[in-house]
Amino acid sequence: MSNLVTVPRTVPIAIAPKPSLIFPGRYHTNDANFSLNSVNSNDSTDSDSPVSGTGTPCESCLRRRLKCVVGEDEESCASCQVHGIPCSLNQSPQPLKRKLVCDSTEERNGKRGSPGRSDNRRRRQRQASLSSTTASTSLIEEMANFGGPTLLKRTLGLQEDRYSQYIGPTTDFEPSLINLSPFDPQDESLLARGTLRKVSDHDTFLLLPDSTTPGHEHQFEDVDEVQRLVAPYGRKLIDLYFEVVHPAFPIVQKNVFYEKYDRNYREFSPPLLAAVYILAINWWEHSDELSKSPRPNVREIERLIRSSLADAMWRPKLSTVQAALLLSQRPEGDQWAPTAQIVAIAQELGLHLDCTHWKIPPWEKGLRKRLAWALYMQDKWGALVHGRPSHIFSSNWIVQPLAANDFPETELDDQNPEEKVEIERGRTLFVQMICLTQILAEILETFYTLEAMQNVTNAGSQGTHLVLAMAKPIQLKLKEWYAALPTVIRMDSSFQSGNVALTRLSSIGYLHLAYFATEITLHRRIIRSLETDTQAVDPYVQHICRSAAKARLISAMDFVNRLTPQHLRAFWYFASKTNFALIGTFGSLLWATSPGREEAEWYRRRLGEYRWTLSVSSKPGEFKGLTEFAMGMLDISTGLLKKLPEKPELSQSGSTIEFDAGRRQSILSMGFGSAGGETYSSIASADISNMQSPESPIDSSDEDYDTFAPMAGMASMGD
Repeated sequence: MSNLVTVPRTVPIAIAPKPSLIFPGRYHTNDANFSLNSVNSNDSTDSDSPVSGTGTPCESCLRRRLKCVVGEDEESCASCQVHGIPCSLNQSPQPLKRKLVCDSTEERNGKRGSPGRSDNRRRRQRQASLSSTTASTSLIEEMANFGGPTLLKRTLGLQEDRYSQYIGPTTDFEPSLINLSPFDPQDESLLARGTLRKVSDHDTFLLLPDSTTPGHEHQFEDVDEVQRLVAPYGRKLIDLYFEVVHPAFPIVQKNVFYEKYDRNYREFSPPLLAAVYILAINWWEHSDELSKSPRPNVREIERLIRSSLADAMWRPKLSTVQAALLLSQRPEGDQWAPTAQIVAIAQELGLHLDCTHWKIPPWEKGLRKRLAWALYMQDKWGALVHGRPSHIFSSNWIVQPLAANDFPETELDDQNPEEKVEIERGRTLFVQMICLTQILAEILETFYTLEAMQNVTNAGSQGTHLVLAMAKPIQLKLKEWYAALPTVIRMDSSFQSGNVALTRLSSIGYLHLAYFATEITLHRRIIRSLETDTQAVDPYVQHICRSAAKARLISAMDFVNRLTPQHLRAFWYFASKTNFALIGTFGSLLWATSPGREEAEWYRRRLGEYRWTLSVSSKPGEFKGLTEFAMGMLDISTGLLKKLPEKPELSQSGSTIEFDAGRRQSILSMGFGSAGGETYSSIASADISNMQSPESPIDSSDEDYDTFAPMAGMASMGD
């Protein structure tokens, strides 16, 4: 993706007054729009449909939202006859659609029966589809999901032959002038250089043809080549993708994807289809059928993804963002520069906006929100693992939180209990990862921006006190987030659904690893500040902060030690390989800053144990990239630590403990609160086997930390 190019800005387009649109031959009848009052909808504009009560409309009437009227002896509709244009009803049959509810006898009669009987059958099919699809909130959504490429023109970000560009408030388009342009019933207005599409009172897009963009002529060649490289295992790989990856990372519309694939794989953009294949190939050995066959040429597929994705960015669609995000999930595929391009493309598509009340199908609203939050996570975790400034700021981000109806699988009622549990677990996992990412974003903004780091430096001897004061509210948010985790995604969940044992892979490990990485990112900043000026910080406050950090490290290492093959062989979020490494990096930091030889030796031993755990966590050929990177970084950091000056010997008993206990009692007597539980002096020499499990990271050390951290400066003054 490093060769991807930047999408040019739209050139100025003059907006001139235009005569009102005239629709000759339009039939004004009371039932011109199919009423859907019995169906709940989040957007009233989606309750109107061009479908009449007489049967399936032709393509022309569907585009114009006109009533399609066909006489008994006519082969084309009245509207097309009036306009003198070919009618699709008189052309070759449309692609077969999914039969949601259909009686075989009735179907046979419809094929050879009269037009009236055929119309009745089609009407019953439409009614059945509305009652059987619980997630569909309008007939427009049903048609957009299953009606073929023509009906995708109702969408904004997934049209077959046009792409969209969001018109921002400062471009050469003046928003107040846009409203002077006449819009047709489709909320579109044709201009000399494109078509305006108004999705709300304040948001407008420019629709432009794909055919004018570079590389468009090679699109079918590229998708054919992708399909050839995986043949004859394409469908099997797609099944594998939706079994392993999709539940934990639901950024693809599953039902639409299968509908398009069963109809014609050429309806996909080449990079999206290739990205699904290349991710699924990671679990090639997971399939009994595929494991007996040679793997496809992954390097050639990757080459096609990168070249076709570069072309697709000239005509960006939601599928472009999907492909880029999926490609970034490969352990070896994450880079920082492409993340900036994905953010730019998403902003071009308006993913940073609130689409709740837009005039688009409800399923596209849900897809846009899921993609937007997946992009948010990609940006924030990319900023963490690469140490770069984030591209997304809260001042320009108004995407609403995800709701249950923003996910696509709610309409699948024929699933077995295992599939339903996996869908619920995956949905919960995705939402909780978003919440955790928002806390991570606050940590990055509070402690790791250039301005934030300079503020701590400017505070001089009070820098540590400033860091501790800012850390407390964030630490409390992390505690509350962890305490509120649903049972279904806790590491101690039994993986049982009634009496049915689940044998599926579980991706919940990437969420818990991300939690420890977030905790470590916060405590790294505290430990660094302590070392800046050790003389300015109360010794007992240093003891508390270091012990709290030590407890986090032990819990994180314990978590990695408890991972099972069911976790390790599942889908892991792209940042996971670096998050594994951050545990070792944090241990190396605590080793380097240890005040005495005994404590430094303790960290040396624990890091050796952690490296051994990483080495046996995966077998050769099974996601070694996750742990190999962490082992390599651990070797580098521990190699550097060999150059540290020898630490002095410090006693862990006697006068030191008495001093710490006295210091603690002195602080408590000042009225700063109480802290129950044992002191940190007993934790200092604890073995990993005696520490708490990751399921309950809140211990007595946290109580001490929460009591003393914000009062660090007052404590030192009260001595």
